[in-house]
Amino acid sequence: MPIAFAPEGKEMEIKRVGADDKVRRHLQELGITVGGKIKLLSSAGGNVIVVVKEGRLCLDRALASKILVA
Repeated sequence: MPIAFAPEGKEMEIKRVGADDKVRRHLQELGITVGGKIKLLSSAGGNVIVVVKEGRLCLDRALASKILVA
């Protein structure tokens, strides 16, 4: 399921990042990698706030829908 629809506050494992190579590399630099852990804090409005490692990131909903978790 996309991270934007994941339950808030639950740590999930990243299964797939369905973006083009440039965006995928940028997300990897931010710590969003397949097999990594990610937690949804908020999905209100058009933005999604997630915790990756020790940092918080704000992603737009379109990009967040390309990050699949389980």
